[in-house]
Amino acid sequence: MTYRFFALPESFRDERVLLDSGETRHLRDVLRLTEGANVNVFDGCGREFSCTVVEIKKVETELLILSELSASSPESSYELTLAAAMLKGEKFDLVVQKAVELGVTRLIPLRTKRCDVKPRDALKRVERWRKIALEASKQTGRAKLMRVDEPFGLDELLSADTALNEMVLFSEREGEPFASIGSLERTTAIVGPEGGWDDDELKDARSAGIKVVTLGGRILKAETAAIALAAVLQHRFGDLN
Repeated sequence: MTYRFFALPESFRDERVLLDSGETRHLRDVLRLTEGANVNVFDGCGREFSCTVVEIKKVETELLILSELSASSPESSYELTLAAAMLKGEKFDLVVQKAVELGVTRLIPLRTKRCDVKPRDALKRVERWRKIALEASKQTGRAKLMRVDEPFGLDELLSADTALNEMVLFSEREGEPFASIGSLERTTAIVGPEGGWDDDELKDARSAGIKVVTLGGRILKAETAAIALAAVLQHRFGDLN
């Protein structure tokens, strides 16, 4: 088994790469690797390298780069942003993890009228979600990190620059069929909270020119909906086929 580690792009210099203190603790204290061990290191931007451990220090590890590798889990050409309403407890942790596995490019934690997560609590959880995304990338072979934003309000998202991709809001009611979505290369899929969308939120989305889509009559939990929609969209427009 080849272990995978992460290092920022600026940590790669002159055929060497340095692991930070967190990755060093994992290499030394958890995996108990020693000098001479062969590992893979990815930079979060899509590049991965085969390396040999040269020196393990207290707060960093130096490695020699042997060769560049092809990522074992290539990135989809379909750019999928998932804007999902924040959920209590570990439910959103699951959404983050599965979004990485399904090739989501960017995750936006969303504040909505019926969202049960307080803004202050949400800000505290962002770093946790980013760590979950990193660990999921290590486990699934992705060499490009999924971007995890700080929380957006739905109103901020609806008024954002159109560079955010074509937006589609998924609702349990009052939407068009999934088949109405045309061929897309970049999508922002907006998924609601456990209590569903407020009437005014659906009205605001339509006023902003956002397509509202319903997945038939099936009722899904919020975390299931976010994960299922990422899978369905990757199957329809991406590489999950």
